[in-house]
Amino acid sequence: MKTYIILFLLACQGINASAQDSKTPYLTKSLSGDAIKHVFVSTSGGSITVSGDKGQQPRIEVYITNNMGFAPSNDEIKKRLAKDYSLDISVNGGELHAVAKSKHNGNWDWGRSLNIAFKVYVPQDVATNLETSGGSIHLDNLTGEEKFTTSGGSLHLDRLTGNVRGRTSGGSIQVSNSGENIDLETSGGSIHANNCKGTIKLGTSGGSLHLDELSGKIDATTSGGSVSASNIKGELRTGTSGGSVNLSSLACSLDTYTSGGSMHVQLSQLGKYVKINSSGGHVDLRLPNKGLDLNLHGNKVTAELGSSFKGTKDKDRIEGKLNGGGIPVDVNGGGRVNLTLN
Repeated sequence: MKTYIILFLLACQGINASAQDSKTPYLTKSLSGDAIKHVFVSTSGGSITVSGDKGQQPRIEVYITNNMGFAPSNDEIKKRLAKDYSLDISVNGGELHAVAKSKHNGNWDWGRSLNIAFKVYVPQDVATNLETSGGSIHLDNLTGEEKFTTSGGSLHLDRLTGNVRGRTSGGSIQVSNSGENIDLETSGGSIHANNCKGTIKLGTSGGSLHLDELSGKIDATTSGGSVSASNIKGELRTGTSGGSVNLSSLACSLDTYTSGGSMHVQLSQLGKYVKINSSGGHVDLRLPNKGLDLNLHGNKVTAELGSSFKGTKDKDRIEGKLNGGGIPVDVNGGGRVNLTLN
């Protein structure tokens, strides 16, 4: 059965709409009788939260504040909604739709605008399709296919399993305890990823990257910030167009680069290859003393290799086999390159 809740008719719907402050929902609608499988939410300014925690009663909450972050009186909210907004919630065939949008296109009184936020509590096995033009997005404890975008807010993601694809035009991204297919991008904020696995793609146009306890096939890049990573397993491709790169406790195949900063790279276990490119800064590389095919180039290249090395060792290059050869190690540095063996 299809159910529509239009906030201008709250009294006729029997819905609790008592709000006293910005931390109290203006509207709460129970979802206990609906087998929700897909959540669609769109709002023009507020944040969106979807949680699959088992301890929560299935429901949707609506929070409404002004541009200063304070909740107007209920009477004032109803007047502004009736005049300036279309705000609908519907449930049909296992789909929850919650849409808040302005009736105005372009010029109108900014002081009368509202931030309309949604918090949705549903079962774990739920897919989402979420969009907000300015607020943050929070997702946790979900196992479905999750798609979400915000034009300016941050992304906060925890305990997601499945296909996860999110975009923000300016906010930061925090993702933890998640997998198996993650694709996240921001146009300006930093990215923090912790304890995730699977196929992971992360990108930022200007912020820094912080990666820890990741495993799988990882592709993480930034156009301007620094990169730091530790405890990575599997395959890692990461780099920056301008900042420094600091990688430690790696047990993976590695392809990394920077166009301007220094690089400090330490592998505790080798994968199938090591590729390092630095256009300007120095490279400090620490590797296990195993069978290696070395191809190191820079303004000055230094390494203590001992008698197990066979090949060419000059001021600006080292080419040859260590311990009979094995894993290819290719380093192209614009500055000093130093190799240390464990």
